[in-house]
Amino acid sequence: MQRIVDFFSKKSTVTQGGGEKAISKQKAGGKMTARERIAALLDEGSFHEYDLFVEHKCQDFGMAGKELAADGVVTGSGTINGRPVCIYAQDFTVAGGSLGLMHARKITKVMDHAIKMGVPIIGINDSGGARIQEGVNALAGYGEIFYRNTLASGVVPQISVILGPCAGGAVYSPALTDFVFVVDNISKMFITGPEVVKTVLGEEISMEDLGGARVQAETAGNAHFFSNSEEECFASIRKLVTFLPDNSRNKAALLEQKNPKASYKIEELIPKDSKIPFDVRDIVRSIVDDSEFFEVQELFAPNAIIGFGRINGETVGIIGNQALYLAGVLDIDGSDKIARFIRFCDAFNIPLLTLVDIPGYLPGSDQEHNGVIRHGAKVLYAYSEASVPKITVILRKAYGGGYIAMCSNHLRADFVFAWPTAEIAVMGPEGAANIIFRSEIMNAENPDEMRKLKVKEYTDKFANPYVAASSGYVDAVITPEETRAYVAHALQLTRNKQEARPDRKHGVPPF
Repeated sequence: MQRIVDFFSKKSTVTQGGGEKAISKQKAGGKMTARERIAALLDEGSFHEYDLFVEHKCQDFGMAGKELAADGVVTGSGTINGRPVCIYAQDFTVAGGSLGLMHARKITKVMDHAIKMGVPIIGINDSGGARIQEGVNALAGYGEIFYRNTLASGVVPQISVILGPCAGGAVYSPALTDFVFVVDNISKMFITGPEVVKTVLGEEISMEDLGGARVQAETAGNAHFFSNSEEECFASIRKLVTFLPDNSRNKAALLEQKNPKASYKIEELIPKDSKIPFDVRDIVRSIVDDSEFFEVQELFAPNAIIGFGRINGETVGIIGNQALYLAGVLDIDGSDKIARFIRFCDAFNIPLLTLVDIPGYLPGSDQEHNGVIRHGAKVLYAYSEASVPKITVILRKAYGGGYIAMCSNHLRADFVFAWPTAEIAVMGPEGAANIIFRSEIMNAENPDEMRKLKVKEYTDKFANPYVAASSGYVDAVITPEETRAYVAHALQLTRNKQEARPDRKHGVPPF
């Protein structure tokens, strides 16, 4: 039948995107095409494309009669590990993946589907920016996308993948999503490019140094996952999805329980000297199923760790102070990192496990002048607001405001456990002794010896878990070996937790 033949001919032309020359140029840059990316990410043969034949409506500046295949973006749905997702991928081979009104409408349409159907939305960004010929219509398109990002927030997981340039207003859509993936030497994100920076500020800087993948993942903190190749990136996305529910009405799938690997011996991981640092990720791996910890924002603010694991098959959001960096203190970046992760987990019914080893907030004029008070308050707000199960294990230091902030009993943790090595106090023994016993130390015949005695006196009296336990602020003092069993039981007990909150439109967090 001729109409069927015509259909296949037309479809073949459109699915070629910008044509062989543009595709060759794309691949020469180490990049897949839009459709290849979708095929590599989704289950084989699962992709169903929509709006293939949508065309732009622009008539100005030579655009009349100019055909842009699929208007530069591929949209549709498919599955990852058998679970449905909605997806779009900008096609840089077609007019540089520039965004016009119809291009944006294709994206917002598939976003609306995701919200309505309750499935994750994945956006692959590879675009030169707004289609200048369309003027304000292109800007309207961005605005509609941002609005959908906000509507979808906390309703369905939103994942952004930066696989090319993402500049100007376009960067705000990924910034509004839950997780951003970048690939080394391919991803570029910035508000204004190097040329504008040079013109306005006289500063010469390359695209890579201004907004490359490592900058976004390590320095700016805008990206959550850094990969060395597109294939590695897609494998990480597929893994992330296994930890997440489809939407805020559901919980993540319960998988088969696995014991931690025997090589992680929790009782041997913490040094006897509390001043010697250790890797808190090893503690995590000694607790979670199969010792599998999927870390988020690994390169950014390394004094705090966040990520996903499973305990008895159940997804758990894990937060910890990392003593290997800045002794595990909370600073501006670490606070932002933790607070945002808490709010994501709370929105999607993922219980929180907090591992505490914190000497406090990072001191210094730089932190104070840049708003550590405001940023630190985000952690307090996020933990207090969260209504999912909250379980805290105090490993070593828990001093001052840091003790309170890291999901203490006072922020309504459901269970607080402490190891015998825990030190819960207003401040460290050395600092406390210097203040409390200042006069005695100064007037002693041997001040150094007196200081040591007073430090020991304070340590024996306060730098332990028992004072807090005697007031009911710690529910149980447990050995390291008991940690997994206590946490697993707490998760089981809190599975149907309900918590009454004041009626309100919404709170006002310290943004």
